[in-house]
Amino acid sequence: MTATSHLAIKKPEASESKRIQLTSPILHIGSEVSRLNPFEYVQTSKRVYLPDREALAKVLYQGGRLDDYIRTIEESKNITKLLEDVLGDQWWNATGEDGDRIFPEIAVSHKWTENPVTDLRPMIRNGMGQLYIPGSSIKGAIRTAIAYHLLKHEEDYRVPLSIPFSNRVSEIEARLHDSMGAIKHNAKFTDDRLFMNSLFSDFALSYQGRAVNSKIGPNTDFMRAIKVTDSQPLELKKVTKQGKNVFLNLPIVAEVVVSSRFTDYKAKYRASIYAEMVRNVQTEFTISLDTEMLQWFTHNEGMQIPFKNLDELLKICQEFAQEQWDAEHDYWEDIKNNRSQGKDLNFSYIQELYEPTECPYSLRVGWASGMLGTTVSLCLDEKLVAEIRDTCGIKAPGFEAPKSRRTVVDHKGDIKYVPGWVKFKPC
Repeated sequence: MTATSHLAIKKPEASESKRIQLTSPILHIGSEVSRLNPFEYVQTSKRVYLPDREALAKVLYQGGRLDDYIRTIEESKNITKLLEDVLGDQWWNATGEDGDRIFPEIAVSHKWTENPVTDLRPMIRNGMGQLYIPGSSIKGAIRTAIAYHLLKHEEDYRVPLSIPFSNRVSEIEARLHDSMGAIKHNAKFTDDRLFMNSLFSDFALSYQGRAVNSKIGPNTDFMRAIKVTDSQPLELKKVTKQGKNVFLNLPIVAEVVVSSRFTDYKAKYRASIYAEMVRNVQTEFTISLDTEMLQWFTHNEGMQIPFKNLDELLKICQEFAQEQWDAEHDYWEDIKNNRSQGKDLNFSYIQELYEPTECPYSLRVGWASGMLGTTVSLCLDEKLVAEIRDTCGIKAPGFEAPKSRRTVVDHKGDIKYVPGWVKFKPC
């Protein structure tokens, strides 16, 4: 006999999954290759092309012009005339012996700057050559948000450092200060050894009432219960909004201004770098929480995991975004527009961006999130954070950390965007 549907006992849900729409004004996720040299891309006044380098070299060699190409690039001369001679007036549509385009359409970006692009920093691509956002980048930002939340609310979750509740962050600060030498030589993993492993990996496992023997490490990390997929490819789309055509997932190459400040808070120009970015990002990814697996973890010193479902997890991300937003607001509020080293540093658009007191974003991911987005520095004493910055990077005595900021120049030449802010909206 089969029970009727209204009398059937429902099997408890063992996992929870949400499809998330991710949007962002502008975004850059770095690739394995941090910079491209001038031989690895071709720029015109309006476009930057990433060619199939093997196919391009082959056709240039066959045409007897490979040496001319190399010499033209080395002398920083315009390359388009040579490409026209070898490939024709529409060289960007030329194909190789296999029939594929030498300059693939998915590897063409709009050039937002009149300046020559040097040392181009490429955006990450998947195995098909498409721009995308790795799930690991999103999950890494979520992990930092959780760590920040645990340390900020240490008493609520019984954060373990074998000392009284009120001194836990102070103990982390003391350990960091005592480890400056180690930080300098192995900064990437110092926080794991000092406190991150305790927050995420110091768990005992039990399954179906039985203890599971496992060494402290990846297998005992409760983030195993969270899965984040890679985003859908960032495919260029044209949509109509309020009667105007708008391009989503528009690939661009833009000038990024690296700036800091003088002691009187006048803006100081440090450098310009050029990065492949995506404007008006709109894509989707899926986040899943194995709620049954989450129950396997029992912290060895009694700490509670700070979420039981995805809504609580996304709320933790929002809280972390708000803290970063507040810190950035305070920084930019004090910066004074200035002309430095011949560069007009007018940050009015950036200051306007941070005017709202409530952060409109869910998290900050990828490039330019810096110390605020990738560490728990907002929990720590400013002087200590500055000391860590001076130890690991370029010294800037007497300044808070992070000191420098990266902002993006639009196609009209205005400093207008800050990369990395993303919104999450359940689909």
